[in-house]
Amino acid sequence: MSDIHKVFQRQKAQKAGALIGYVTGGDPAPRFTPAIAEALIKGGVDILELGVPFSDPIADGPTIQAATVRALKAGTTPKMVLELAGEIKRRHGVPIVLLTYFNPVFRMGIENFFCLAKNAGVDGVVVPDLPIEEAIDYREAAKRFGVDTIFLAAPSTSNERLSKIVECTSGFLYLVSQFGVTGTREALEDSTVQLIERVLPYTAGRVPLAVGFGVSKPEHVRQLIQSGADGVIVGSAFVNIINNHEVDINRMVEALEKFARKLKDATKQSG
Repeated sequence: MSDIHKVFQRQKAQKAGALIGYVTGGDPAPRFTPAIAEALIKGGVDILELGVPFSDPIADGPTIQAATVRALKAGTTPKMVLELAGEIKRRHGVPIVLLTYFNPVFRMGIENFFCLAKNAGVDGVVVPDLPIEEAIDYREAAKRFGVDTIFLAAPSTSNERLSKIVECTSGFLYLVSQFGVTGTREALEDSTVQLIERVLPYTAGRVPLAVGFGVSKPEHVRQLIQSGADGVIVGSAFVNIINNHEVDINRMVEALEKFARKLKDATKQSG
């Protein structure tokens, strides 16, 4: 059982959901990423998701696209993000998930990428633009190095395809809660709860279910966990804080920790 899966088990035993926090590696500059990660972890983030900045982030909305631009302008490279992941893992021990598009993986070489990822202490990888049908070599390499391959399912995913994705995913299933790209929103749609109810029979007893895209408030987190999700993924809301306090790192980390704590509290089930 992977360290990611153990987090979900531990949270379930404590009658809570897992909080997965996303930030773009190197935003607003690589030297700030360790302090940003520490603030999120101190606030209660159970799994840290680090984005590898890429020039064509098709799954990301304006907030994370802007973070990607800042990180690239600051000179951030995929290898830098791997080094940052290693530093954070050594210091804090929390599971680290990389979110990257397939192009950087392909350019590094799949085998080399997973070797570097494993050596850096990366526990799982999400590649939004890699369909399961084209991921045979990728999955084999990941398995050899003991790194979880986290695949995504969307509202448009058929039940037949969902079953196949669940067979391929490890660590957790990343459920995209809405059509479109990442970003904050005011309220959860009823369709999101219905989507969780549809997916749960496929994941129950097999792999944890984590819901992302648009999760940006404690009430969103509470509703998703109450609906049966094992965890929630929050990204744009954290990235907004980084953007708003770009010139004041002390205020930035203070705000990140405070907000993470509110979100984590919302994962805890009463009774």
